[in-house]
Amino acid sequence: MKPAFLVSLTLCAAAVLFAQPPAATPELGVGARLHGRAVLPADNPWNQDISRAPVDPDSATLIASIGADKGLHPDFGTTCRGAPLGIPYVVIDSATTPDAAVTFQYNEESDPGPYPLPPDAPVEGGAQAGGDRHVIVVDRAKWRLYELFDVHPDPGGKSWRAGSGAVFDLGSNALRPAGWTSADAAGLPIFPGLVRYEEAVEIGVIRHALRFTCARTRRAYVAPARHSASENSNPRLPPMAMRVRLRADFDVSGFPPAARTILTALKTYGMILADNGSDWYISGSPDARWDDDALGTLRRVKGSDFEVVKMGPVVTR
Repeated sequence: MKPAFLVSLTLCAAAVLFAQPPAATPELGVGARLHGRAVLPADNPWNQDISRAPVDPDSATLIASIGADKGLHPDFGTTCRGAPLGIPYVVIDSATTPDAAVTFQYNEESDPGPYPLPPDAPVEGGAQAGGDRHVIVVDRAKWRLYELFDVHPDPGGKSWRAGSGAVFDLGSNALRPAGWTSADAAGLPIFPGLVRYEEAVEIGVIRHALRFTCARTRRAYVAPARHSASENSNPRLPPMAMRVRLRADFDVSGFPPAARTILTALKTYGMILADNGSDWYISGSPDARWDDDALGTLRRVKGSDFEVVKMGPVVTR
C-alpha cells in the first residue's frame, strides 16, 4: 500500500494532467472573439473528425452533380459592393440586451423566442440587402444561439419581421424537430460552420466542419439535418447535410497560411451541405482584416478534389 502522501501526490498529478483550463469569456460585439469557448459539445457532428471515415459509394456521382471542375469559392472576406462580405454575427449578453418581438412568415417551424436582438444587429449583406438577410446572435450569458432568416427590422429596432427563426443551446446536441427548417434550409445552425477570422488567422486552427451550398439538391436529408428544400427526388443529387472532405493527398503547402488552415480543416472535419445557393460556396463571417487575395487562392481547389463521406440513412419527405 502506498503511503498517504504518495497517494495524494499521485492524485494531484493526475488532476494537473487531465484538468482543462477554463475557456476565457467571449468578447462582446460584431465578429467578437470567443477565446476558445467551445461551440457545441465535442461529440457533436460539427466537431467530428471524419478524416478516416469511409467514402460513400456514390461519391463520384454526387460530386459530379455539383461540378467536378468547378472551384471552391470563399463566400466571405472584407466587403462586396460596399457591404460586409459573409454572414455576420454579434456576441451579446442577454443580461443587458433587451428582448425584441419577432413575427415569422414560417411561424409553425420557428422557435417563438423571445430573441435578444440589439437594435443594430448586423444583417447579412447590409441593411439594404436582398438575399438571405441572416441575423446571428450569440448570447454569452446563457450560451445560446439565435438565428433568423430574411430579417427586416421595424422602425426603432424594437420589433422585427423574419422568414424563420431558430434557437440553439450551444452546450447541447439537441436537434430541431424532424421536418423543421431553421434559418438554414437543412434545419441546422449556421454559426458553428462559419470560417471565423479568430480561428483561421489568429489561432491558426479550425476544429469544426464548415458550411457550404450548392445549386441543386435532392428532396432528402441525412443526419444531422432535419429538413430539405427541393422538389427533385433524383438520387444523383446531394441530400441536405451531405458531408464532403478534401482528399488526404491534396497538397496544401503552396497556399497562404489562412487558406492552408481552412484546407486542413476540410481534410479533418470536412464541410456540410446546409443550403441551396451557388456551387461550392463556403461560408464565413466578414472581417475587415481578411486578406481577400489569400482567400481567393481557395478557388484553385476543384470539386474533384473532394470526396463524399459515407452517409447514413437518407430521409425523404
